[in-house]
This record gives sequence, C-alpha cells and structure tokens, in this order.
Amino acid sequence: MAVVHLSVGTNINRYYHVTAALDHLADTFGELLISRAYESEAVGFEGDDFLNLVATIETDWSVGQLSVWLKKLEDQYDRTRSGERFSARTLDIDILTYDDAVGEIDGVELPRDEIAHNAFVLLPLSEVAPAELHPQLQKSYASLWRDYDHAKQALWVVEFNWRDQKLPINLPA
Repeated sequence: MAVVHLSVGTNINRYYHVTAALDHLADTFGELLISRAYESEAVGFEGDDFLNLVATIETDWSVGQLSVWLKKLEDQYDRTRSGERFSARTLDIDILTYDDAVGEIDGVELPRDEIAHNAFVLLPLSEVAPAELHPQLQKSYASLWRDYDHAKQALWVVEFNWRDQKLPINLPA
C-alpha cells in the first residue's frame, strides 16, 4: 500500500466542499490522517479566502488511477478547468506525494512542486508527516516549515469539524 498525501482546497462554499471531499476519501480509502484546516488569501488572483488542509490515505491504486479518480471527484463538484490557472475553485485535490516517488508518473509530477513554496500546503503537510523526508530535498517537512519564510504568505487556523470530530484527526504522536 502506498502512502499518499493530498492537498484539499476550495474557496467556494468551502466547508461543504471540504466535507464532501473528506467523505469521499474516507468512504473509498478508509481511515484518514487529516491536518488542521487553514484559511489563506487567494494566491495569484483577487478572490475569496481559501480553506486548505492535507489528508493522508493509503492505497494500492496507481498514481494514474488515483489522479483520474480525483479529477472525477472534483468534476462531480463542478470544478471548472477552462478558466485561468489561478482562479476560484469549488474543489481542488492535488497529489502531493506518493510514497517516495520522484518524477513524472502517469502525467503527475511528484513530489508536487508547491510543497516547498506555499504555506497552505507545507504547514498542514508538516502536521500529518512531520518527520517524513521530502523525496528530493531530503529534509523533513517539519524542518522545511521551520525554515520557511512565514512572512511570504498569511495563514491562520480555522475550526473545522468532520464526522463529529474536530480536526486534526489521527495525527502521529
């Protein structure tokens, strides 16, 4: 089974879409590790604040199978792909890492480049996998977050309950 870290984000009907994504992930892959939920300003365009978190799954699906399934899930919630790259999103789920895979696999670049560049990805990833090493940088996510320029991007924790549990859920001790 591969351990896969996923970034989940939205800035449209945010709590509804994140809840739906987590429901589908849990119903399909079983128990999830989930970071706290974070709000951040839109990056690259003027828009409503985003709600972001990282969820970790285990799967025997290939990267390609998972990527296709995630795109179908996004589409089920009216994800628009025809607009500008930086724009409002109903649901955006990205594969951040797939075990220690590096390179382009089934059309997905791994690990996802934004891990080291966006606080809304790196901070929640450092919560679900603090000691895990970035497959290319060979630094732990906790140390990458510690060394991150926190002034680059405003980010704040928001309360989020999913299935009667307050996030985070199942984080490592």
